Amino acid sequence: MSLITTVEDGVAVITLDRPQVRNAFDDALIAALTRAYDAATIDPEVYAVLLRANGPTFCAGADLNWMRRMAGYSRQENLADAMALATLMRTIDLCPKPTLVRVHGSAFAGATGLIAASDIVVAVPEAEFAVTEVRIGLIPSVISPYLVRAMGARQARRYFLTAERFSAETALALGLVHEVVSAEELDAAITRHLKALKAASPGAMAATKALIAAVDRPFDQTVLQDTARRIADQRVSADGREGVSAFLEKRKPTWGAA
Repeated sequence: MSLITTVEDGVAVITLDRPQVRNAFDDALIAALTRAYDAATIDPEVYAVLLRANGPTFCAGADLNWMRRMAGYSRQENLADAMALATLMRTIDLCPKPTLVRVHGSAFAGATGLIAASDIVVAVPEAEFAVTEVRIGLIPSVISPYLVRAMGARQARRYFLTAERFSAETALALGLVHEVVSAEELDAAITRHLKALKAASPGAMAATKALIAAVDRPFDQTVLQDTARRIADQRVSADGREGVSAFLEKRKPTWGAA
C-alpha cells in the first residue's frame, strides 16, 4: 500500500506511505492521490483535508522506476502520463474544502507542486525544498502554475533555473510555506489550524476559495461586479443567514455548535 487514507474527526488524512523510496510518487500513487482528494471532496462528513507522510522524507518527487518506464514512452503515452499529474494538481487546487500539508522532511520536484496547490502548509525548520527538473533535462511544467502563483515569477526564475535546495525559512519568505515550527510543535500547529477551520462555515469556505481564484487576476470592472455578486449570493445562502443570525444573537452557528 502506497497511500493510507482515513477520516478522523471530520478531517480526511491522506498519508504518503512509501518510505522505502522516500515517498516518491509514480503513476499508481498519482492515481490514488487523485481518488483520495475526490473522495474527500464529496464526503459530507469531511470539512478539511490533510496531506502528510510516513518516514523521514515528505516526498522526493518522481520515483526512479517510474522515470525509467517513462523513458520508453511514446509522446502520446508521455502526454497521458503528464495529464494525470496535472489532473492531480488541479484536483487539489480546486478542492472546495481547506487543504493542509504537514511537511516534516524534504520536498523535491513534483512534491513542491503538491504543496503549492494546497491552502495551508506547515513545515519543520529542517525541511528542504527544491525544484530540480532542469538537472535531468526536464521542466517543472504541470506544477509551474501553482509554484509561480505561490512564489512569484521573479523568485521562480531563480529556483527553477538553479534547481538549488532552499530551507524552510526561505520557503516561508517565498510564500511557499505559511508557517515553520519545531518538530515537537508540528502536530499542535496543524491542530490549531484545523480548529480554526472547523469553526468556519463550510459553504463560506468553499465560496471563499472560489472567490480567491476569481480575483487572482488584474482588477477591473468585471472583477468588481463579480465580487459584488459573490457576496450578495453568500449573504442570502443558508450558511450566510445562519452565520449572521448567530453573530447577532451571540450564539454559536450550527456548524460550530458540536
